[in-house]
Amino acid sequence: MVIEVTSGVLATLRAEADRAAPEECCGLLLGSGEPGREGRIETAVPAANISGQPHLRFEIDPLALLAAHKAARAGGPQVLGYYHSHPLGHPVPSAVDCEHSTGDLRIWAIIAGGHVAFWRDSGNGFQELTFRTVGKDCAEQS
Repeated sequence: MVIEVTSGVLATLRAEADRAAPEECCGLLLGSGEPGREGRIETAVPAANISGQPHLRFEIDPLALLAAHKAARAGGPQVLGYYHSHPLGHPVPSAVDCEHSTGDLRIWAIIAGGHVAFWRDSGNGFQELTFRTVGKDCAEQS
């Protein structure tokens, strides 16, 4: 499956990871479509990392998550997934990430070293996703 991601979202993800370092950034991925189906990620919404160990883990502020779901129910963009960074790691799910896999089929973006990778939460870990960058002036395969 190939998902579409706007160039603006990719820029936001990289900027948020740089801003938060050496702590992990985190936030929500919003767009069109439903979890588990092809969709288009159109917005990355930063959220506070409320983890007690933000250098090692992330925990999205539940108020941000609730607000996004409420807006989606009112006809706004859907919550397609989440993002976070690995300041000293690689853009692959860590053991801690895998422990938090719920099987909700949402997309996880992981940012590390300027690279962004997308993963589907399958409940038995994560499946890597291919993505296509889309924007006003470009469409490239990643």
